[in-house]
Amino acid sequence: MKALITGGGGFLGGAIARALVKRGDSVRSLARNEYKELQELGVEQFKGDITNSQSVETAANGVDTIFHVAANAGIWGPYSDYYRPNVEGTRNVINACKKFKIPRLVFSSSASVVFDGNDQEFIDETESYPEKYLTHYPATKAIAEREILAANNPNLSTVSLRPHLIWGPGDNHLIPRLLDRTRTGKLRKIGRGKKLVDTVYIDNATEAHLLAADLLAPDSPIAGHAYFIVQGEPMSMDAILDKIAIAGGLKPVNKYISANTAYFAGAVLEIIYKMLNRKDEPKMTRFLARQLSTSQCFNINAAKRDLGYTPAVTFEKGLEILAKSLKEV
Repeated sequence: MKALITGGGGFLGGAIARALVKRGDSVRSLARNEYKELQELGVEQFKGDITNSQSVETAANGVDTIFHVAANAGIWGPYSDYYRPNVEGTRNVINACKKFKIPRLVFSSSASVVFDGNDQEFIDETESYPEKYLTHYPATKAIAEREILAANNPNLSTVSLRPHLIWGPGDNHLIPRLLDRTRTGKLRKIGRGKKLVDTVYIDNATEAHLLAADLLAPDSPIAGHAYFIVQGEPMSMDAILDKIAIAGGLKPVNKYISANTAYFAGAVLEIIYKMLNRKDEPKMTRFLARQLSTSQCFNINAAKRDLGYTPAVTFEKGLEILAKSLKEV
């Protein structure tokens, strides 16, 4: 395989790069910066932005598979900050595939593309996109996913993978923020219910991407479809937060606020931040309040059947690896 990874310097992109190099594939990365780790792996690095069509074409020319991982992920900021990389960037990738006759395109989507703010218990891929979103990231990722799947044709096989809350060693987003808020006493658990949430360990998310790339072909049952990718081990958000805190050598948080209070606080803070034109992220938003107080678990039977996906690293094993890595920092 001659693969290009957009966002190869990121958490998931870097993991995919390591896995491909390990098995002997030729790997390129397109990112806004160059990374020492990728250089040491022998990855050919292209410095550029996916919103620039020429940058994408330069990096894509000569490959036979693209893992489109790059995106702007977050819960705050103007719509254009998400639309340009997540939608226009995706269009540049699709156009490059068509121009250079690249036959395989694996898209890293998100389970949040179908999140409407309500409980989602063991939903499958028949779940429809909501009419409204609480934040711009899932809204723009949903547009991108639709266009990725619509681009599937006999000359370009596409597939969209929907991981939820990727975590593990090397995570520079979810785990550090949770541990920092726990350490500083700023973290609050929202609600006292036992809402079920499923996540995915980084190695399992990576394996799903490789499985998809290897299977993609015009006659493949996965072509033109989306798949949820999680552990298949749903547990309460309280339990997840407690286990991550302990892995980080901290005591679990026992401070709570109600789901309604958190949602109201998020709505008020959003208004204030917009009025003041603040660029930093509020401590709470409506989306975050709903994410932390609703059930979000998914049926992964389709991924198991069509991709051959089986989470090799259990949640508990992943915690052991995470705890060890945090001690080494």
